[in-house]
Amino acid sequence: MTQIELNGVQKFFGAVQVIKDLNLKIVDNEFIVLLGQSGCGKTTTLRAIAGLETIDEGDILIDGKAVQGMKAADRDIAMVFQSFSLYPHMNVYENIAFPLRATGMNRSDIDSAVREVAKVLRIGNLLERKPSALSGGDMQRVAIGRALVRRPKAMLMDEPIGALDAKLREEMRAEIKRLHIKQGSTTIYVTHDQIEAMSLADRIVIMHEGVLQQVGSPEEVYGHPQNLFVAQFVGSPVMNVAGAAVSESAGKVAVTVDGAPQGFEFPGELLAKLNGSSGKKLSLGIRPEGIAVAHEASEGFVPAEAHIIEPLGSYDIVDLQFGTQMLRARTRSGFVGKAGDRVFARIDPAQAHFFDTGSGRNLGVRL
Repeated sequence: MTQIELNGVQKFFGAVQVIKDLNLKIVDNEFIVLLGQSGCGKTTTLRAIAGLETIDEGDILIDGKAVQGMKAADRDIAMVFQSFSLYPHMNVYENIAFPLRATGMNRSDIDSAVREVAKVLRIGNLLERKPSALSGGDMQRVAIGRALVRRPKAMLMDEPIGALDAKLREEMRAEIKRLHIKQGSTTIYVTHDQIEAMSLADRIVIMHEGVLQQVGSPEEVYGHPQNLFVAQFVGSPVMNVAGAAVSESAGKVAVTVDGAPQGFEFPGELLAKLNGSSGKKLSLGIRPEGIAVAHEASEGFVPAEAHIIEPLGSYDIVDLQFGTQMLRARTRSGFVGKAGDRVFARIDPAQAHFFDTGSGRNLGVRL
């Protein structure tokens, strides 16, 4: 069992606070991804857990034991960096065996451990090669193997595949997930790439300017963002967000985004869920797949003009112009012929989110 807890962790670099009162609990065998923009504090958090950075306040506990005063070598945690950091004069076997030799393990046990890890990582045929003869993906496998071979309590990964090309990144994502399932180790993974986060994580920890914004499964942070930052950081394309006003006329409720001449129809219960605040200024959030597009006018659909069409293979992303406002919709491939075409669109109320414009907080209104 390996559980990691961060309680009230604070970290300053001079006058700049990079981690602000961080509280997080990671359970045994969990794959956690720290996700955020560059400079948000995610790597500093990882290094603090590893013991490579000190913290100014708070506690870091591993299996219930406070470790913030312990050296990195005494925490029984392995770390994999973006740079492969392999010893160029050693072959793959020697690179993986190095941390075991440092502990004084006997030769036969080292050989057994190295070959077992090489088999898991599917690099058994590369053991005699030097790093210079390996591809980027294979070098990262060796770096992971060197970290895994001593069976640490937890594995920490700092953007380990960020330096690889797109095809290798895809392959390595699958490899890392397979390895985690097979080994069952507690893993904390840092990235700014939300595709990596969504595909790998059991839970995603989203950070912004040193503050934890939301913790949840990939489905939770995508489908139920707690604030505007999460809504516009997670997803590709990101969620449409626009200032909007809610009004009632002739028993019908309309949500009109800023700059649009006509509002979208919504169920009457929306007003009650917004405490009956007709005319209240809000921000409307809707993901591209929550906008339905049609060629013909029908009830609930409002006119729009196609502006830019991005063909993405099995589907298109179409920028729709409503007056001065632009919203992005997802359609089947080739559904909208060309820029300038007149189409009709409606918003699915069940997929709409309403945010407080001032605080950015999701109001939690679901229809």
